[in-house]
Amino acid sequence: MYAHRLRLERIEAELRTLQEAFPEINARLRTRRDRLSDRVVSNMLEGYAFVDRLLAERVDLLEMGRSGLLVELNHLVLCGSDADERRRAHRHIQATEAAFYDDGRGGIGAIMGWYERNRGGTVWRRAAGVNVRLLSEPQLFLEGNHRTGALLMSYLLAREGHPPFVLTAANAEAYFAPSTLIRLTNKTSFRALWRMPRLIAALAHYLEDVADPTLLDPAADPSPG
Repeated sequence: MYAHRLRLERIEAELRTLQEAFPEINARLRTRRDRLSDRVVSNMLEGYAFVDRLLAERVDLLEMGRSGLLVELNHLVLCGSDADERRRAHRHIQATEAAFYDDGRGGIGAIMGWYERNRGGTVWRRAAGVNVRLLSEPQLFLEGNHRTGALLMSYLLAREGHPPFVLTAANAEAYFAPSTLIRLTNKTSFRALWRMPRLIAALAHYLEDVADPTLLDPAADPSPG
């Protein structure tokens, strides 16, 4: 693997532009989304900075024993790194961690198992597959699954030299419609057997289509890890 790094200033610029355009975008969606507040954007930027540190340190986020880092991604998008905010959300954080490790509801063990079985696929398909399994019912986290999924896909893509996934004013509408369908799919149902491969293929194509090279730092150290 390589020490590819994110261009955090470009990511922030895209998120701020999306924030300004979001009311108009949201009005066109069939399923309305929560407001893109300053807090949401700030927490996402902390999440991308955390992903950037993992890339710099060549941490394998899906390696056995690293699952706590995935929980931290979710805590960041919901609470940021503020200690007071995390104390106020203590009960929710505990409930989130309990659900995360519950394989009876399609928890992290099932997602990591899928990832291991599909290592031979393209990184686009692997990133899409992990996100589909994270978002489909029952979702991996109690809240913040879309935002956490975006960070996880960004990590998987960037560690193999591809741009991170960042929701922008240009690509948001095309992302929200299929993501709603993913969320309404129960990963434990019989229907999921034929629906999920199609959802994964469609999301993989989308990720490759919207990839923006300017979000990845070309000056990062390319030496093997």
